Amino acid sequence: MIRDSLAEAIADGRVAIIGPIRQEVLSGIKDPVQFANLQAALSVFRDEPLTTSHFEEAARLYNLCRSRGVECSSTDILICAVAVEKQWSLLTNDMGLLRCIRELHAEGFNL
Repeated sequence: MIRDSLAEAIADGRVAIIGPIRQEVLSGIKDPVQFANLQAALSVFRDEPLTTSHFEEAARLYNLCRSRGVECSSTDILICAVAVEKQWSLLTNDMGLLRCIRELHAEGFNL
């Protein structure tokens, strides 16, 4: 399901990435050939520039989630902050990010 949705989004030109996502996806790949292949596959997507306002919004959203008892990683909440500002939907199966998204949805944010 997620693979089909991603393929459709790529075909439609609706996929964006930020540097921290690129880093997170590539981190932990021990095999140099697999790393190079994935790096090449990701190279077709330009990084969306990050600004001070993204980091400030990430801090605000982090504090909101934390006040509700939901812990979000710095990368996950930064992804959410960019998505909120850009009015993007997020496609993920990462449980930590999904936890943050659910909490922000409950607070009225569209991700």
